[in-house]
Amino acid sequence: MPSLSPGDGQDLLDSFKRGWEKRDPELILALFDDNADYRENPFSGPLAGSNAIRELWNDICASQAHVEFDAERVWVSGSTVLSSWHAAYTVRASGERRRVRGFMTLELNDERLVHRFRQWPLERAVGTDSTFAAEGE
Repeated sequence: MPSLSPGDGQDLLDSFKRGWEKRDPELILALFDDNADYRENPFSGPLAGSNAIRELWNDICASQAHVEFDAERVWVSGSTVLSSWHAAYTVRASGERRRVRGFMTLELNDERLVHRFRQWPLERAVGTDSTFAAEGE
């Protein structure tokens, strides 16, 4: 297992940020190994493998606009990156603005790709994005 530096953790989360904010599932998928175990929240079943993760991120990227993501704190322990984070996005179908806060763990393999991902998000609607015309309007 690789021993990561704090900078490695920040670089990983910066790549995650670019993928989500650019709504580019390929950038996100490049962070994961082909057999990654991905748990979107503690109550969902795990997504196993790149096809399941790709389907999730295709849906996320297609349904969101004006995405903002920031890792607030980043910790590294051995080959695991831990982060508290916050995000916001607009729901494309309705124009609803949503804010999310959470915590995530990313366990990396020897190739420094994520093989186990866990997150604990809390999300709520905060109004309507006045700069966005919802689809269908």
